[in-house]
Amino acid sequence: MSIFGKIMGAIFGTKAEAAEPAGGAGSAAGGGGSVPMVDVAPILDKAVAAKGEKLEWRTSIVDLMKALDIDSSLSARKELAKELKYDGDTSDSAKMNIWLHKQVMTKLAANGGKLPDDLKH
Repeated sequence: MSIFGKIMGAIFGTKAEAAEPAGGAGSAAGGGGSVPMVDVAPILDKAVAAKGEKLEWRTSIVDLMKALDIDSSLSARKELAKELKYDGDTSDSAKMNIWLHKQVMTKLAANGGKLPDDLKH
């Protein structure tokens, strides 16, 4: 499973794990209705609280991944960058991390995630 698929699964539940970063309109659940919205902030806030450490998921891709028990190592983030088609220099991890956080938030919103206003890009 892709790293983004793991993020989706951790936030949206197991049915979302099959969703890849494509963010396509075709829903596997028939009926052609809209994707149900999932409020991302309370889910991630609860995950952070369960960790018992200060994690800034709203600004840090590393902390977001840690909160969800997903490998946040540099190699895992480089793999996520590859999945999400990052075309920058992956050795500039600070720049890549900012891009990754923005992309993950954008893709969560595109797949039915309700984001706080300060995270909408």
